[in-house]
Amino acid sequence: MRKRKDDGVFRITGARQGLAEDVRGRQRRYVISMGIRTLSVIATVVLWNVQRPIAVVTLIAGALLPYVAVVIANAGRETTPSLPSNFIPAPVRPALGTGNLNKSSDQS
Repeated sequence: MRKRKDDGVFRITGARQGLAEDVRGRQRRYVISMGIRTLSVIATVVLWNVQRPIAVVTLIAGALLPYVAVVIANAGRETTPSLPSNFIPAPVRPALGTGNLNKSSDQS
């Protein structure tokens, strides 16, 4: 039998994604952000003498996007999905009550 290509792969654990997959996702987000920045700078040049207020907005966006792109690209493996706890707490034992304490011979 031949395996169908459209079958999805299902995750059955709470394990993090692999390092290569994580880096690939970060690179993709960074390239998309830089592409938007490039379009913003081109729009600034094109619109400078036509619509100056819009050109100023695109200029500001083009200046701020590198910082945002780096922050987004570096935000990655710090957050981990919560895994089920393997810790089983010890049963709670009730404290001894005051009850009837008999005075022993060693207590005067």
